[in-house]
Amino acid sequence: MHPETWISETLTTVPRAIDLGLRIGLLPPGPLDAITDVPGVLVGHTTLIAGDGPMDVGHGPVRTGVTIVMPHEDDPWTEPVFAGCHRLNGNGELTGLEWVRESGMLGGVIGITNTHSVGVVRDALVAQAARANAGRGVFWSLPVVGETYDGALNDINGFHVRAEHVDAALASAASGPVAEGNVGGGTGMILHEFKGGIGTASRRVADEHGGWTVGALVQGNYGSRELLRVDGVPVGQEIPKTDVPSPWDHEEALYAVGGGGRVTADGTPTSSGPSSAPASSSASSASASSSASSSAGGQVGRVGPNGGSIIVILATDAPLLPGQCERLAQRAGLGIARMGGIASNGSGDIFLAFATGNRGLGITGTAADARVTVPLRGVVDAALSPLFQAAVEATEAAIVNALLAAETMTGRDGITAQALDHDRLLSIMARYGRGPRA
Repeated sequence: MHPETWISETLTTVPRAIDLGLRIGLLPPGPLDAITDVPGVLVGHTTLIAGDGPMDVGHGPVRTGVTIVMPHEDDPWTEPVFAGCHRLNGNGELTGLEWVRESGMLGGVIGITNTHSVGVVRDALVAQAARANAGRGVFWSLPVVGETYDGALNDINGFHVRAEHVDAALASAASGPVAEGNVGGGTGMILHEFKGGIGTASRRVADEHGGWTVGALVQGNYGSRELLRVDGVPVGQEIPKTDVPSPWDHEEALYAVGGGGRVTADGTPTSSGPSSAPASSSASSASASSSASSSAGGQVGRVGPNGGSIIVILATDAPLLPGQCERLAQRAGLGIARMGGIASNGSGDIFLAFATGNRGLGITGTAADARVTVPLRGVVDAALSPLFQAAVEATEAAIVNALLAAETMTGRDGITAQALDHDRLLSIMARYGRGPRA
């Protein structure tokens, strides 16, 4: 059975950083403060939420989804754009990157989902591309699909994301404002031990530096509470887990009291009932503890505050070449560091940057496009630093927006990820001379 409820991605009025008077970085945002400020970029989500209570593998509770990023409004399967990628820490997945590294091009749609749904999302994108290009001769694709782990809140081994959900996200992909927080692939994600998920932002460089825009979209699911910083302020230290419990502590306590017994939100055992966790899942076993002393099987430390992951997609309308896109992608790691991320051993921090400033690349050297050369523009390396700054600031702001948009969520076995309280955040910022209340 697949009892998922599809959630419509209607935009809410939840304040974002800019609405709260928080200025992240120095460069101005684009009109939407989103990756869709880069002309032609489209974003779509399918969100799956169903059920409550103890986990019943295959039935829920379900807290997951898929997010789609399209690099332009034409056919990205037959018109690639220049791209580059970077791995800060590699305990994660973003498929298709070997061909991105080899060719310097992104030749399709980007998908982001949960760890155990990468395969179905990839296959669904291949199928969609094959349908769109039927009758055009031999066709192949190597889609880029990323993941972060949502198994603390979601029945991840129930494999609830299916091909029709990918198709729906593709159909919903649009320009304009982007839904954030508990949506799409970010539905069940945890960020610095608060509720996390999807976030986006953009920054524009000055006209004298080209006037280009860099947009970021993140799926944030990493980090410890104590390290969280917002615009340099140690927010995480000011909101201890004694005040706002960590969902990772709650999950660990479930296993500590007999592999799934009931506990309160702060980890206090309430019973030692039968396990509601999947006995054979290595990923769920790894969830039992983020410490090196855990005896659980699988990838110990893959999840929890010392694990988790973040996928960052950067887009720009600057006419960057592939090596320059790779250099831009590297800068996403600095935005994460400004938030307090350290790329821990258990984390998958993987970034992709693409540039739409050179179009019409096509599938050249073929019967359909016999060109052996194409005209290109480029940015001189000496002019890249403002774009690097924009990438850092957009990444940082996108993570902040993910935290601000996310709402408190209770998932499987009663595990709850609390939202970051906006009023408390602003009060903390003011004590450090930051924000609108300072």
